Amino acid sequence: MNESKNPTTPKSGTKPGQDLMLLKKETADLVLEKVQAFQQNGELDLPPNYSAANALKSAWLILQDAKDKDKHPVLQVCNKASIANALLDMVVQGLNPAKKQCYFIPYGHSLTLMRSYFGAVAVALRLNKNLEDIYAEVVYEGDSLEYSIDRGKRVIETHKQQLKNIDDSKIVAAYAVALGKDGEVVRSELMTLEQIKKSWRQSKVSPINDKGEIKSDSTHGKFTAEMAKKTVTNRLVKHFINDSDDSDLVIKSVRRSDDMAAEAEAEAEAEANANTLLIDITPEGQEPERDGDGLSDEEKAEILAQEAREAREAQRLKEQESTRPGPGF
Repeated sequence: MNESKNPTTPKSGTKPGQDLMLLKKETADLVLEKVQAFQQNGELDLPPNYSAANALKSAWLILQDAKDKDKHPVLQVCNKASIANALLDMVVQGLNPAKKQCYFIPYGHSLTLMRSYFGAVAVALRLNKNLEDIYAEVVYEGDSLEYSIDRGKRVIETHKQQLKNIDDSKIVAAYAVALGKDGEVVRSELMTLEQIKKSWRQSKVSPINDKGEIKSDSTHGKFTAEMAKKTVTNRLVKHFINDSDDSDLVIKSVRRSDDMAAEAEAEAEAEANANTLLIDITPEGQEPERDGDGLSDEEKAEILAQEAREAREAQRLKEQESTRPGPGF
């Protein structure tokens, strides 16, 4: 199924409720059939007690009420192929939105799957059977944190915290720890707030302003502690993803959904910048304004658009070179 850029539109002669039922039949049911085919071919083992059907039902209930930034229903704006791929990635990765393990983000006409902190933990535990648990904590001003470095691995020794210290405006660091079945630390990650903010600066949603401060109206500003824990956990999880077999269907799905989310985010920002430029008129004879990196807004928009095109081409070539069927439609 090739992904179309056109949004899903109702078929003539049908009512809104019938449209949703038809869309569900053509997407959710198709996803379930594809998952069952993967299982029958021995390509996919879902986590114990995980119900693909229940996860799809939960996702569908959420998507029915979901709206994009312009308050338009997601199921009407996003194309059918991207909806199907997002749902398939959810199931292949063994995630359930009802457990807050993932959420769906619309970018333009594309729906993308994003793992939450809980989802990142679930994927890591699934990829490495020797892991027992992964947890993350935030360090605030006034906390007492001690750690050691053992054979290149940071080991959190003690972390003492008082209730009066818990304040998102006073976060100084965050860490994530992976424990093995024997209770020993397998791996851990520790990041200062500046390192975390540096990571956030790479995001196309730009949660950090020009002064290096977290924007209060951004998700990172509203849920700073949770986003900090998610960032350090994702860095930890990447080690387990990178150590996994590239041919594994779950790994393919994890990497594909991450690539698609990054591509859709970049493309959406490029389009937004292009639309802004239509009303950003530079007076005749005056040079366009440039910031510290020497680039004008127009040049930045073109770079973003080119990056989006290159990402799409790389993804297309990757799918062509794959010798096994991937999770995409």
